Amino acid sequence: MDTTTAPDRDDWITTPLTAALLRGALELERTGHGLLPHRLPARARAQCTDPQLAMVESQPSGVRLVFRTRATAVELDTLPTKRNYTGAPPRPDGVYELLVDGRPAGRGSVTGGNTLTIDMETWASDYRPGEPGTVRFDGLPGRAKTVEIWLPHNETTELVALRTDAPVEAVAERGRVWLHHGSSISHGSEAAGPTSIWPALAASLGGVGLVNLGLGGSALLDPFTARAMRDTPADLISVKIGINLVNLDLMRLRAFGPAVHGFLDTIRDGHPAAPLLVVSPILCPIHEDTPGPGAPDLEAMSTGRVRFVATGDPAERAAGKLTLGVIREELARIVRERAADDPHLHHLDGRELYGPADHERLPLPDNLHPDAATHRLIGERFATAVFGEGGAFAEGVTSSPSGD
Repeated sequence: MDTTTAPDRDDWITTPLTAALLRGALELERTGHGLLPHRLPARARAQCTDPQLAMVESQPSGVRLVFRTRATAVELDTLPTKRNYTGAPPRPDGVYELLVDGRPAGRGSVTGGNTLTIDMETWASDYRPGEPGTVRFDGLPGRAKTVEIWLPHNETTELVALRTDAPVEAVAERGRVWLHHGSSISHGSEAAGPTSIWPALAASLGGVGLVNLGLGGSALLDPFTARAMRDTPADLISVKIGINLVNLDLMRLRAFGPAVHGFLDTIRDGHPAAPLLVVSPILCPIHEDTPGPGAPDLEAMSTGRVRFVATGDPAERAAGKLTLGVIREELARIVRERAADDPHLHHLDGRELYGPADHERLPLPDNLHPDAATHRLIGERFATAVFGEGGAFAEGVTSSPSGD
């Protein structure tokens, strides 16, 4: 496999990049370079000017090109935006992963591109434009096959051109579609690649298509996200709530319950009978009993390491500040009470996915985000608990794409 910039080939076919070839994006924006996948629609983006949200919703976690072809070689031109943090080691280039008939068949990266450097002390940023590059996959079998190119989950990616040495045709979505919303952990945090983020692993094991609205730092019960979920066709829906509300110190207990109810009510407006799973936070020791806000550990940053600390006071829980323990109790209560009138509503304690015993063996490297091995653990456990026999998303649990 060659991942360097490749010259144009007169005998190859350039296929227009259209929505028919893409899965996992809610909207596609035409840019001066090509096509930019978005995971929130323009109406939602217009209702929030937070640069963190703008960055993460344009990072194509779970977004992939899918097509049928007899091609033995594929080239994809893209313009990536690389993200770095002042004082921290450079981040590796984003990973593109190729699947052939559902099986891993190649990995590559695109060097160069735009760069966005963020100062974690002030949150000021410096943006520098760059040039597109090419990722190339060779040696594919010459038979008819389904090819998927999963885009980097943590790198904004403008699609510029798709070239192959044989014709390409779009593939219709088959089977059930799972729509998931969560924080940077669902977005992919430190996963090894786009097919290794825990929702992608769980979707593969569960045999479903994925639409991933894991939004790093931005799982905040925003009404515009709920409306986007309401309007997105899906058969199965899950919402993972908690860690961002604590580490941003966004709201107090008085506001939390009504916000959860409102978020779920909006989803139900569009999907009244779809299986809907509410997942509480996985274990995160710094915020179990200590409120936010969370902050970078400046001492660790001075040595080139990224770590986070909780800056709140446990005594502030009495005044309504949120901790992960408080959120878990409230979510369990809310789902229990709503389920009396909503038989398709389910609850999962996030500590069943990653709990105290797991933390002893697989601690969170930066005190906040799981590493690659833990993503695999969470994905496998979610698939067993939720897609397995008796689970909320088990085979036989069906609804129409609109939830009717």
